[in-house]
Amino acid sequence: MTTDAIFEKLKHPNPNLRRKAMLELAEARDENTIPRLMSILNQEDVTYRRAAVKALGIIGADVVPSVVDSLLNSDNATVRSSCAKALAQVVVNHPEVQMPEEGIQGLKQALNDPNPVVNIPAVMTLGEIGPPVFDLLVETLNTSENLAVGVAILNALGSMGDPRGVEVLTNLSNDESADPYIQESATSALSRLEMVMKYNS
Repeated sequence: MTTDAIFEKLKHPNPNLRRKAMLELAEARDENTIPRLMSILNQEDVTYRRAAVKALGIIGADVVPSVVDSLLNSDNATVRSSCAKALAQVVVNHPEVQMPEEGIQGLKQALNDPNPVVNIPAVMTLGEIGPPVFDLLVETLNTSENLAVGVAILNALGSMGDPRGVEVLTNLSNDESADPYIQESATSALSRLEMVMKYNS
């Protein structure tokens, strides 16, 4: 099957056929595969766009330079959002590989993106990366003026299972000077974190 035909399959209504096409692209990729997948990220067709995001994730760390470049430099919020999600897919598909520093720095910058469709997925991706970026998340939590980013970080800390989160979340849930929504989110994230830690122990 030609590469064009495989790319066409990324639009297929059947998720199994789309998944097969993603795996085929990752396996048979050449120097054009990543740029071509990147060019799909501004498509109106959501299915096609999501399939490209997932295919980038299956390819893995090699996509990070291209993805970070668009995450930080595209003027299209949908493309930036898709890039943050593609980095999450890299983490999910390759848990044994550490996210390259370039990816972490790109996500760190994306936390300041004015658009929530970009900054929230960036937080979620950092949450997927987990303990290696714990300090970065806490630093952002303490310095960001963005309430939605703050709440997303609390949720990420609650799901990560990192014991260092207990102190951060306890302090915030007891902090009378904190925004009530942040305080409430910290309290619920703390109970979730305790459950995750119990489950992992």
